[in-house]
Parts: sequence; C-alpha cells; structure tokens
Amino acid sequence: MDKLKTSQVAKQANINIETIRYYEKLGLISKVPRTVSGYRLFTSETVERIKFIKKAQELGFSLAEVKKILSFSAEDEYSCLGIRDFALDKIKEIDQKILDLKKIKSILSDLSSKCNVHGNVESCPIVQKLRHGAAK
Repeated sequence: MDKLKTSQVAKQANINIETIRYYEKLGLISKVPRTVSGYRLFTSETVERIKFIKKAQELGFSLAEVKKILSFSAEDEYSCLGIRDFALDKIKEIDQKILDLKKIKSILSDLSSKCNVHGNVESCPIVQKLRHGAAK
C-alpha cells in the first residue's frame, strides 16, 4: 500500500496542505499518526477521498453535506435511494437560490436602468436603495 507524505497527497489531490489539515479537523478524512521522524503518511485512498470531496463541492454540496454523503457510504443501512433523496433536497435548495438570484438580478437591473450616469452618488437609485430600503 502506498504511503504518501502530506505534500504528496496535496499535489496528487490538487489542494494545499492546509486543506488536508482542515479536512482532518472536520473528520472528512482520517487522522493518521506521525512517524518517528514526524511525517504523517497517508494512503492513496486518502487522495481518492479528497478528490471525491472536491467533486461533491463542485456540485454545490457544503462540507457538512459531503460529510453526510460520506457517512451514507460508510453505513450499510443507506442505499442509493437515500442518497438520491438527499440530492433531490439539494436540487430544491438550488432551485430556491436560482429564484432568489433572479429576483436580485431583476432589482439590480431595474435600479441600474434608473441611474443618471451624470448624477452624483447621493441621487443614485442603487445607493438610495442600499441606504434606505431592503434589497428584497
């Protein structure tokens, strides 16, 4: 079995060393004991796990959600159905974020169209909205 130093894991997983420490702290990857010379030696499975974490993040999952997904695969009682339901909940969350972003875009577009490019900052509708009214 491969034994990789922290720097080798970081390079293979395309992350920095601090990320490895952070993932250990969060319990996303297992802590490994230090050798007599002070090095931590990881297996190639750690690299694969980190790559899994990064791919899950690319799909919009938070680290807490990634930890839950990893626990699904570690426990026999969960099936693909459980993970699918988890993903469907995430899709609902994403749909809500899209609606919120569209609303924000609409408000900013409306305010931007009212801007007098030759006016001063105090008369700017964007600044007025930020000072006096909620963006919703």
